[in-house]
Amino acid sequence: MAEVVEAKARSWGRSLGFVIPKDAVEREHIKSGDEFDVLIIRKTNALKETFGIAKSKLPTGQILKEVDEECWDE
Repeated sequence: MAEVVEAKARSWGRSLGFVIPKDAVEREHIKSGDEFDVLIIRKTNALKETFGIAKSKLPTGQILKEVDEECWDE
């Protein structure tokens, strides 16, 4: 089974390691010595990566008000 968890790299001697959250360890029944694959996706700015950069001349409140008004017309 595959599960996505967030982890933070930490110094471990002359290497880097990461800690798997306890709830994920319990769900996946992971124990010392188990082997698994790790997909590394670097997070620089999660919101920017998810939504991109949107530029508008209108303030966010005005945009939300207009969208709300349009939805009520239908």
